[in-house]
Amino acid sequence: MMLSIDPQAITTPELHGYLLGAVAPRPICFASTVDADGNVNLAPYSFFNVFSANPPVMIFSPARRVRGNTTKHTLENVLETREVVINIVSHSMVQQMSLSSTEYDKGVNEFVKAGFTEIPSERITPPRVLEAPVQFECKVNDVIALGEEGGAGNLVIAEVVQLHVNEDILDADGKIDPLKIDTVSRLGGNWYSRAKDGLFEVEKPLRTLGIGVDALPEGIRLSTVLTGNDLGMLGNIESLPNENEIVDMITTVRNTSVEQVHQRAQGLLSYGKTRDALCLLLAKDSLK
Repeated sequence: MMLSIDPQAITTPELHGYLLGAVAPRPICFASTVDADGNVNLAPYSFFNVFSANPPVMIFSPARRVRGNTTKHTLENVLETREVVINIVSHSMVQQMSLSSTEYDKGVNEFVKAGFTEIPSERITPPRVLEAPVQFECKVNDVIALGEEGGAGNLVIAEVVQLHVNEDILDADGKIDPLKIDTVSRLGGNWYSRAKDGLFEVEKPLRTLGIGVDALPEGIRLSTVLTGNDLGMLGNIESLPNENEIVDMITTVRNTSVEQVHQRAQGLLSYGKTRDALCLLLAKDSLK
């Protein structure tokens, strides 16, 4: 039995859910832009694909927010400067990418909040994401607004003027190896897909304001054990643990090496116990 639905008869959030649940998996455009004053912005979009090879053209769509019918900083920036870097997301950076989708205030640099590394582009002003396996420098040819209501898309037609490919993802013939690039894609809700392992979930940070990777002590940020994904999870927590929470952990880490504590914290993160992991890490860091 088929459920037949008139798009005009349901709410935009309901329709959005059906669209994203059905049209999946979708590749991710990790867009870095700057505004007219040079403020950097970084945000992911899954309304995205490549549409032409000659000329090389990609299109992504930063939709108007359903809540409040406001526009996103990426859209505002490409309208001002007509430039964008489209960075490709691998599995090793998915948690940090998700953290960057937090709705931070204009002027807040998501490279810093999510713990990514800025590197200069060669042909345009917006920086590239060092951690991305492929980066496309693009000039914006056109922006087509599809509506004025919340949920309406804005097609950003971006022509590639320079591309950068990490040689580590290439096979013996110089082609991109799908297992080495290890890209992730979006489905509905919290679901993502990975070619190697199938489906997995990443909790959306859209209704919370994570403290950001930049709020973590240097000893945690520069850990030789914790991965970018681990740091992304820690940076998505809404507040740092209080002193009592940290003190309670000190006796468990006092005679344990930093590496062992970081490994234990990594184990907690794998079970979604983010606050416990951060308490453990901060307790060890406080003993320095």
